[in-house]
Amino acid sequence: QVQLVESGGGLVQPGGSLRLSCAASGSIFSIDYMGWYRQAPGKQRELVAGISSDGSTNYADSVKGRFTISRDNAKNTVYLQMNSLKPEDTAVYYCNAGITIATYPYSRSGYWGQGTQVTVSS
Repeated sequence: QVQLVESGGGLVQPGGSLRLSCAASGSIFSIDYMGWYRQAPGKQRELVAGISSDGSTNYADSVKGRFTISRDNAKNTVYLQMNSLKPEDTAVYYCNAGITIATYPYSRSGYWGQGTQVTVSS
């Protein structure tokens, strides 16, 4: 059984900062890709940022220069540092990871966290 648990969401004023964390736990052999997605009310879920096992990153154009994704492989954790937040960043943020399990059948699957709410408002 593999779980992804997010934390760090909340209410912040425009221009403020938040740091999201997502920890993977369970029978894990390896984690390749890790990423953050978000879904605002009435909109489709979209990629915010992703990071591969070698540390290479990609970002949505709307967050470049403001958000930074990083990971701690020893802790199976991915982070999203969000600065200069705007009201349009308001959404539920979801963690996603490509995980190979350590038990038979040693398969790789994509896993999602439960989501954490980020609200940017004055």
